Amino acid sequence: MKTKKLKRTIVTALFILICYMLQCTVFPNLALASIKPNLMIVVTAAFGFMRGTKEGMLIGFFSGLLMDIQFGSILGFYALIYLLVGYVNGLFEQMYFDEDIKLPLILIAASEFVYGLVIYVLMFLLRSEFDFLHYLSHIIIPELIYTIVVTLGLYPFILFVNQKLEAEEKRSASKFV
Repeated sequence: MKTKKLKRTIVTALFILICYMLQCTVFPNLALASIKPNLMIVVTAAFGFMRGTKEGMLIGFFSGLLMDIQFGSILGFYALIYLLVGYVNGLFEQMYFDEDIKLPLILIAASEFVYGLVIYVLMFLLRSEFDFLHYLSHIIIPELIYTIVVTLGLYPFILFVNQKLEAEEKRSASKFV
């Protein structure tokens, strides 16, 4: 039983690291009008509504910590934002069904939008930069669209990995019953 939990932890950690590496190395070269998708939001939200609030918060915290190390000027800023994204998405675990892609797309889009708003308020508005409509139309909405397009390719893979891990956990659990 412990090996299954260890396997899930290793696979999840690899997933976070791979998405982080892609976001920091590959996607800056694929930026459209200096906009790139936010893979860490996709991973945090997806694991949040698939696995619940606790795992969503853990994955969000570590994803945010990686973002703090790479891009942040304050350690813990992105970690807190991603932790909250993981928690809020984890609240939808009971409504989530594997077959339905509408809820994941809506939740990931809402997470990306709220993330953009929080970044605007805490990073720009507090420095008296009041051009919200410009930030909304040139940063938040294009990043939201790009993230949703990437989600259409990344989410099925996350779902596949999660289903394989759950099936393996159920098989090992049934051996002991």
